[in-house]
Amino acid sequence: MATRVKLAVLGAGLIGKRHIKHVMEEPAAELMAVVDPTPAGQAIASEASVRWFPSFADMMISGRPDGVIIATPNQVHVQNGLEAVEAGVPALIEKPIADDIAAGEKLVQMAEAKGVALLTGHHRRHNPMMQKAKEIIDSGTLGRILIVNAMFWLFKPDEYFDIPWRRERGAGPVFLNLIHDIDNLRFLCGDINAVQARESNAVRGNAVEETAVILIEFKSGVLGTASVSDSVVAPWSWEMTTGENPAYPKTQQICYMIGGTHGSMAVPSLEIWSNAEKRSWTEAFEHDRAAFETEDPLIMQIRQFCSVIRGEETPLVSGREGLETLKVIEAVKRSAAMGGRIVL
Repeated sequence: MATRVKLAVLGAGLIGKRHIKHVMEEPAAELMAVVDPTPAGQAIASEASVRWFPSFADMMISGRPDGVIIATPNQVHVQNGLEAVEAGVPALIEKPIADDIAAGEKLVQMAEAKGVALLTGHHRRHNPMMQKAKEIIDSGTLGRILIVNAMFWLFKPDEYFDIPWRRERGAGPVFLNLIHDIDNLRFLCGDINAVQARESNAVRGNAVEETAVILIEFKSGVLGTASVSDSVVAPWSWEMTTGENPAYPKTQQICYMIGGTHGSMAVPSLEIWSNAEKRSWTEAFEHDRAAFETEDPLIMQIRQFCSVIRGEETPLVSGREGLETLKVIEAVKRSAAMGGRIVL
């Protein structure tokens, strides 16, 4: 086997700890260090029996990793990304790649100019189910795709909002949750041309939205709708339907519907509905379910990051791709504020 890729994880919060665990378990990788200025971060490094550093600069004085996974707070993603790019170290940055479009553009352009690999942590694209869904769409099995619908409906309990920043602008389900669904829809249906959105905070009255609906126009001509709410008790969300994160109860429901001229598909079940012979609303349906292997997409993302560092693959979700998804979310927020259609 090739020499293991030496990775450092910046940030030892909830997602950082998951990355640390997966890097340690991945045969292609070796956890070189944990970078986090807090005593908790130092303790996590000690538990993992790896070196601890309070900053990226301190780590670079001591030794150079082959790549870094940046799982720090959103506000410092760009700062940490710029540090890595300046040092020529490939970086996998958790979503969102930035909290500001201009800063994100600066980061992506610098990485592209220097030829430093930059990846965005939209790990759901790595899910074998999503890969299979993309394969089915691209194969033409469903005919020409005309329409898509995505749902993120669930209930966040009152104690979730005890943390003040979760009640403030920029922390609502559009930015924190729907960004994943938008990235998935871009992966399945291509780039987005325009959006129109409405928001509401009728229940909690916080500064941040709790419900939103979005009309989506794809460059391919596909039309879509997306609805998101963290104030309804419901089983229709990625979290509840895929079983990807064991923290959430798994239901046998769906979160996306994709319609084409020759058939339609539900996600994540990958149930495909078509007419047996003549296409007509009076004809009986054929009902199939596509098979796929189940594997943790966070592990697959780390594995691919190692392959990118070795020069064996190109990023599945590049920094540029992460930035384009962020631009859509920013357009959704602007549309909701202005009340009009926003062209990207």
